[in-house]
Amino acid sequence: MKQNSNQIVVATGIGAALFVIIGMFINIPIFGNTSIQLQYAVQALFSVIFGPVAGFLIGFIGHALKDGIQYGSISWAWVLASGVIGLVIGLFRSRYNVTLGKFTPMQMVWFNLVQILAMVIAYGVVTPVGDKLQYAQDWSYLYAQGAVAGLSNALTIAIAGTILMSLYANTRTQAGSLSKD
Repeated sequence: MKQNSNQIVVATGIGAALFVIIGMFINIPIFGNTSIQLQYAVQALFSVIFGPVAGFLIGFIGHALKDGIQYGSISWAWVLASGVIGLVIGLFRSRYNVTLGKFTPMQMVWFNLVQILAMVIAYGVVTPVGDKLQYAQDWSYLYAQGAVAGLSNALTIAIAGTILMSLYANTRTQAGSLSKD
C-alpha cells in the first residue's frame, strides 16, 4: 500500500494521540516506572501499515507527550527507544504486509522475530546507554529495567499486536481474490 505524505502525517498524529491516551489510561505497573504498555501493539500496527517513519514518529512524539503530561519530565532515552521500536518494525513491513489481506503463520513468525529484535535494540542498548548518560544510574539497574520493559513489551506486541494485525488483515481484500462473473 503506497501512502502519500498527507497520510503519513495524519497517521502519525492519530497514532501519537493513541499512544498517549492508551499509555496513560491502560497500563499495568510491574517494576519501578516500568509497566505493561498496550500502546506498543497499536504502534506496531501503524508501523506496518504506514511505514518506519510514521512508526518512529508515533513512538517518539507519543512517548514524549505522555511523559511530559504524566510525569512532568521526559526520559529521552525511553522516548528514543519507543521511536526505535516503530522504526524497526516498520522497516521490515514487507515481510508481513497485512495491507494485502493476508497474515499467515510465517508472517506472524517474522513479525514477532522483528519486534523482538526491536526490543533488544531499544531496551538492551538505547535505554541503558541513554539513562546512563542522562541520569548516571547503575548499569545493573539499567539492564534489569530494560530487560523487564523489553520482555513485557515483546509479550504485549506478540499477543495484542499479532491479534490487531490479524484483525486488520481480515478487513482487507486479498489481492487477486475478486473475479469477474
